[in-house]
Amino acid sequence: MTAVEPIRNIEDLKKVEIILSKKKRDLLFFAIGTNCGLRISDILSLNVKDVRGKTHIQIIEKKTGKFKKIPINSKLKPMFEEFTKGRCGDEPLFTTIFKNRLERVAAYYIIKNACIKAGLEEKIGTHTMRKTFGYHHYKKFKDIVMLQKMFNHSSPVITLRYIGIEQDQIEESYSNFVL
Repeated sequence: MTAVEPIRNIEDLKKVEIILSKKKRDLLFFAIGTNCGLRISDILSLNVKDVRGKTHIQIIEKKTGKFKKIPINSKLKPMFEEFTKGRCGDEPLFTTIFKNRLERVAAYYIIKNACIKAGLEEKIGTHTMRKTFGYHHYKKFKDIVMLQKMFNHSSPVITLRYIGIEQDQIEESYSNFVL
């Protein structure tokens, strides 16, 4: 399996968001991934009641079984309000046209196609959202230990490799080395 990459360039991220904005559902699940760093399995498991009128997203992670509490930021709050208006609390937050819960494969194709339309050359997958969150969180705060805790990684080295910082540093080193 090929490892996916984060979207490193903010302008590219904005292009993808513009493409996804044609369908509020698609933009919202992408925004949750890039603003909260949740795995796609946890995003797609959300129900309307999990976000409507809330200040935090509270979940038990599917992969780790650990409790996670994430504040809902100022970008997501109005998106949740609009997207959940008039909907039943027990229904899945993200559904298909047949009202079934959106599945991981469908989410993958939505993200992949949007990134292709945006002209991105990175290796893209659903995990790209989580890695994008991590990459930009690290670039902003430079706190790898905090990010390691957020991702439940066992060491900072794993987190740096995971979010693509290690590869960026290797490429920069090569680029700045001339004999």
